[in-house]
Amino acid sequence: MAIKGGGGSAENRGRSPLAMVVAVGLCCFFYLLGAWQRSGYGKGDSIAMAVNRQTAACGGVGLSFETHHGGGVENETMAPAPEFAACAAAMADHTPCHDQERAMRFPRENMVYRERHCPGDGERLRCLVPAPPGYVTPFPWPRSRDYVPFANAPYKSLTVEKAVQNWVRHEGRLLRFPGGGTQFPDGADKYIDQLATVVPFADGSVRTVLDTGCGVASLGAYLDARGVIAMSFAPRDSHEAQVQFALERGVPAFIGVLGSIKLPFPPRSFDMAHCSRCLIPWSANGGMYMMEIDRVLRAGGYWVLSGPPINWRTNHKAWERTEADLAAEQQLIEEYAAMLCWEKLAEMGEAAVWRKRPDAAVVSCPTATPAPPRTCDAAAANPDDVWYKKMEPCITPPQAAGEVMLRPFPERLTAVPPRVAAGEVPGLTGESYAEENARWERHVAAYRKVNYRLGSGRYRNIMDMNAGVGGFAAAVFSPKSWVMNVVPTAAELSTLGVVYERGLIGIFHDWCEAFSTYPRTYDLIHGNGVFTLYKDKCKMEDILLEMDRILRPEGTVILRDDIEVLLKVQRIASGMRWKMIMANHEDSPHIPEKVLYAVKRYWTADDKSSEPEPEKKKMKKKAGSSSQEKSSEEEESTASSSEEKGSEE
Repeated sequence: MAIKGGGGSAENRGRSPLAMVVAVGLCCFFYLLGAWQRSGYGKGDSIAMAVNRQTAACGGVGLSFETHHGGGVENETMAPAPEFAACAAAMADHTPCHDQERAMRFPRENMVYRERHCPGDGERLRCLVPAPPGYVTPFPWPRSRDYVPFANAPYKSLTVEKAVQNWVRHEGRLLRFPGGGTQFPDGADKYIDQLATVVPFADGSVRTVLDTGCGVASLGAYLDARGVIAMSFAPRDSHEAQVQFALERGVPAFIGVLGSIKLPFPPRSFDMAHCSRCLIPWSANGGMYMMEIDRVLRAGGYWVLSGPPINWRTNHKAWERTEADLAAEQQLIEEYAAMLCWEKLAEMGEAAVWRKRPDAAVVSCPTATPAPPRTCDAAAANPDDVWYKKMEPCITPPQAAGEVMLRPFPERLTAVPPRVAAGEVPGLTGESYAEENARWERHVAAYRKVNYRLGSGRYRNIMDMNAGVGGFAAAVFSPKSWVMNVVPTAAELSTLGVVYERGLIGIFHDWCEAFSTYPRTYDLIHGNGVFTLYKDKCKMEDILLEMDRILRPEGTVILRDDIEVLLKVQRIASGMRWKMIMANHEDSPHIPEKVLYAVKRYWTADDKSSEPEPEKKKMKKKAGSSSQEKSSEEEESTASSSEEKGSEE
């Protein structure tokens, strides 16, 4: 035993130094690997740190968030990618998914041809949509509600067609919006006062409104002063540039139609829905359109129908329709409202107001005649899954019984939303919801250190491309601005219902396609993890080109994502006439998540700065063209004189 044991010890002594070296080597390797991983430094992060040192050396200069129309970027942060060419000047109002020529290929039935029809990958324009010559920065809110520079939306047909209804007037270099509408030629304020005798706008219980067939969105423009936010929509060019006018004024709007596809909102989104001569055939298709309004209307919400067929006895001659036709139409509307268990509260002149039953547990009205339609099959699909889904003549099931009721606005902005309290959003609790909001308060505080114009009124139309529960929108909340909270269809969680319960607005969208809006309709675009979300789903350059299309000249972009992703974004965007700087995460430079700030340069269809870089280098740059020197300050004096003239009249 002693011999065997002694032989074993000698063998171990012979192997011991090598084993120790290997063990120590492995320990050192994994220690260094762990330290490297914890530090957050890698190839991309070291580049980002170099970018930040370069930015710091310049004292933070390199981006200007002021409104001015000259100058370009002097200090590029990285080698530029090949530049994207400018689209033709005729494409200044290009709306890819609402192209008129493409629309004519689709059926007229149920307005299918006016719905979204996006180009295939081979048909997409990969160029930069130019601003029209003479484009200037819009006036700040609330002046923009009443005045829009004519150069920004140079269309006159509505000024003639709707002249007697006070929609819009052309006055020199300005478009003036007196606040009128087809059903309220004396002004939206008086019309809202009339509705307010039935609809409680003043107590904060009605915060979100859906305005169908909005015209130039004067209802939404004037509800704003009462603390009510309206999401307005109308078809592309049913009347020339109506949605474009709305957004130029600073009113939330998108291109859309109530046709064959469900509206891009979850159930129970709006406190009120409104139709003022919106030309939607409410009595058609077995009441399907009223059932769609019922779907997006919360329990206790209001529906306002203004215009035909209401008060048909007085107006049938003016509407050029027979009494029998109008009477039959109203009878059907009344029957469908009874099916849905809507209570008719009032009929005031040409406006009627119904209220959806406040009892959340009731699916349909048991006493309705004729019998109510079927209940939509909630088990077959997520009720929030509405993107490109066909509308059906069925009633959407109500929310769970016992759900917490909404608080009045502004309390509901920070209160725990009913969907969260009821556990309808997987993994989201009251505690995690509060943590999410606190995180966005920190993020926005850091944004303001870089861009002091955030929250100053410089940005009226803001978009959050990946809104989550609306934390960014709540953190930047101001009566001077509004945020379009986009919940991507690719997102893991459907949180848009939570956004609406906070008293904010938003929309579902797939960023592999163009957004339903005109070019140059947003002042600031925020994106948190958008490019990581869409990795391998569609091309990064297509998303960036769409951002450029909908962003105003000298508009701002704030992108938050992993450094490796943002470096790719930065390279592509450097060929899009954006000025950019990279910043660290506010908590630590070692965190791989960074923030990219960008400003879109000012250029127009007749501007030499729209030419490719090699051509520009051949030319002597001028100090500034006449179109670049124009500003909204120059137009403001014209607006003031027009306003004074109007008050004298």
